[in-house]
Amino acid sequence: MTRRTGLASRTGLALAAIALVPVLLGGCSAQGSAASPAGPAEELRLGYFDNVTHAPALVGLEKGLLADSLGGTTLRTQIFSAGPATIEALSAGAIDAAYIGPNPAINSYIKSAGQSVRIVAGAASGGAALVVRAGIDGPDDLAGTTIATPQLGNTQDVALRAWLGEQGYDTDTAGGGQVHIAPTDSAQTLALFQSGKIDGAWLPEPWVSRLVLDAGATVLVDEASLWPDGAFPTTVLLVRSEYLTAHPETVRALVAGHTASVGWLTDHPDEAAAVINKKLTEDTGKALSDAVITRALAHVTFTTDPLAATFPVLLGAGVKVGTATTGDLAGLFDLTPLNAVLAQSGGTPASAAGLGTE
Repeated sequence: MTRRTGLASRTGLALAAIALVPVLLGGCSAQGSAASPAGPAEELRLGYFDNVTHAPALVGLEKGLLADSLGGTTLRTQIFSAGPATIEALSAGAIDAAYIGPNPAINSYIKSAGQSVRIVAGAASGGAALVVRAGIDGPDDLAGTTIATPQLGNTQDVALRAWLGEQGYDTDTAGGGQVHIAPTDSAQTLALFQSGKIDGAWLPEPWVSRLVLDAGATVLVDEASLWPDGAFPTTVLLVRSEYLTAHPETVRALVAGHTASVGWLTDHPDEAAAVINKKLTEDTGKALSDAVITRALAHVTFTTDPLAATFPVLLGAGVKVGTATTGDLAGLFDLTPLNAVLAQSGGTPASAAGLGTE
């Protein structure tokens, strides 16, 4: 199986990330609050999706890498199916950190005038595509069709709307326009596609592969083809600003465990599918087929680099299609804990592209 990989590419680095947590428990910068750190948190509540694009979370939980890194801090988890709902939980204080797509993170940051959240690491790049039914062979065949996305304003929803606009189609957030966009839970999307009630969907993995292999869809647009070198963020690790300010040691430990998980995925490509499937089975009661998970993993890069330079482009797309408002992204990233882990392990530091601290 061929699969691209990003930062944290060696097993030694992955193991060192956890081992170095005590060394790295210094101050951690966070903007937007003058509150003093309160020491390690009693618990950390983490959100994630049961998607292959969230494999660093799945592996980190299944292998115990996140819990081990957090030490005495109790790790509690909650499963979501789309980014906007995750942001609602973060905003309400129901969770403290989450694996999430970039566009909901951007929206939260701008709506809060830079106070709500910080991106502390990347998690995955790639693994998203527009898949369609037979008879749709190009953009010209999409007029009058209904295309699903996971949720209004999520990363794939914005990508679809922006791409359709470039093809000359009008859409709106109410589902009208020349192409009807229907935000739908991904599991329901599969059933709707199989029954012929929708014509396609822009989705993350493993749902792309499920529609292709289980429902006979074809890929019309691989999102990687729309970005230079095919690199675009699909999943990042996001933390509530208030939590980061109060518990920098705990956030740094979380980032160290996350880095170890990305490193494990990089170094164990032949074992990754089984570990991911084991966690998916625990969460959902059902594993992915070997063919689906193999195809899905082949289209995803796991990396701690959040690809910060792409975020102004993502914001611009959201503004253009009506799912975001114009705002300043300066301060969105706090990569101080990530780069501390990488520096101690000999890794290449990640860039905030002028949009935060490094």
